[in-house]
Amino acid sequence: MEKQIRTRDIKLVPIGNSKGVRIPELLLQKYGFNQSLLLEETDRGLLLRKKDDKTLSWEDTYKAMADEKEN
Repeated sequence: MEKQIRTRDIKLVPIGNSKGVRIPELLLQKYGFNQSLLLEETDRGLLLRKKDDKTLSWEDTYKAMADEKEN
C-alpha cells in the first residue's frame, strides 16, 4: 500500500527580518506541535518534526548500548 502524499500551497510571511510560514491549527494538533519544532534539512527538502525533549545523558546512552550489546 502506497502512502498518499498531501501538499498544501503556503506563503512565506514577514516576521521581523526573517520569513516564516503559518501552519494550520488542525495540523499543529494532529502532529502534536507545541512551542518548538525541529527543522531538518534532507536530500528531499525541509522536514519539520516534533521536538523530543527526552535527551539522554552519556551515562544513559552507555547503559542503553550495553543493554543492546553494542560497541
